[in-house]
Amino acid sequence: MRSAAVIGAGSWGTAVAYVLGGKGIRTALWARSADVVSGIAANSRNPRYLTDVLLPPTVWATTDLDEAVRGAGVVIVATPSQAMRATAEALVSVWDGSAPIVSLAKGLEQNSLMRMTEVLEDVLGHRSRLAVLSGPNHAEEVSRGIPSATVISAYDEEIGLALRDVFTTSAFRAYTNPDVVGVELAGASKNVIAVAAGMSDGLGFGDNSKASLMTRGLAEMSRLGHAEGANPLTYMGLAGMGDLIATCTSRHSRNRGLGECIARGGSVEQYEAETGMVAEGAVSCVTVHEIGIRDGLDMPITGQVRRIVREGALADDAVEALMGRDATDELHGMGLSDE
Repeated sequence: MRSAAVIGAGSWGTAVAYVLGGKGIRTALWARSADVVSGIAANSRNPRYLTDVLLPPTVWATTDLDEAVRGAGVVIVATPSQAMRATAEALVSVWDGSAPIVSLAKGLEQNSLMRMTEVLEDVLGHRSRLAVLSGPNHAEEVSRGIPSATVISAYDEEIGLALRDVFTTSAFRAYTNPDVVGVELAGASKNVIAVAAGMSDGLGFGDNSKASLMTRGLAEMSRLGHAEGANPLTYMGLAGMGDLIATCTSRHSRNRGLGECIARGGSVEQYEAETGMVAEGAVSCVTVHEIGIRDGLDMPITGQVRRIVREGALADDAVEALMGRDATDELHGMGLSDE
């Protein structure tokens, strides 16, 4: 692999460009903003995100999508989930169908409820060239060379193995998992549980509360995956439990931060204005819940997060509703026990 294109110069796109560029791969970082491009050209730093990270000389920035994608051996899409379709439509005229496309987005498309690789396939076709990268990967840590691990999931086994080698470094270890459905659904649904964990923090609750939310949230995630045909063991791995732990507990987590902000009287709009970042859980609490409703699943935490974030319900009332539920078997519906 000699060249790559990263579409989206936010924090995660910048971090991935840092990883690839550090391997000597000539990496184009596409940005919508000319200021970001000029800042990287002048100082080898993104002036908006991860501003203290010095990008390798192999990373260059451009606002020209055709220039970024032309000749790239792999195309990595690092835009938010709700921008995936527009990004794919822009790629139609510049991507020739040969280079693998890797989605970094952790969400589901509104209305259609499609996973990100489904959106890419819907617009671009070439299912066998599509893949997703997911795991406990905060950009702030990956871009500092702090040891991390991730999962590559591709529809084609050879593509998955090739991408594993592309992304693996001494500090960023990539594993393969053929369960594209499970990896993508885990990435979207764990953000909702992270919002709930942040609400727990905002309400002043303790470790017991957060641990309970995380484990019961993992049960919801697994039920959803099982209903959609995913491998239940995916939820025990990096894309499931690993990402859930990082997103629910880290100070870097946008979704945990959003939940804390809302529990203290703030709003989605306020949080995103203050941070300049998109918290995917603000949309995923609706899309994930809608898939659960479609599949006839019991997803109480996801439903309560939706009520609070989108319908103005109070977090205190949600706590009462969750704690007052009838007790059930812990592994019900997860595909891990007799049913």
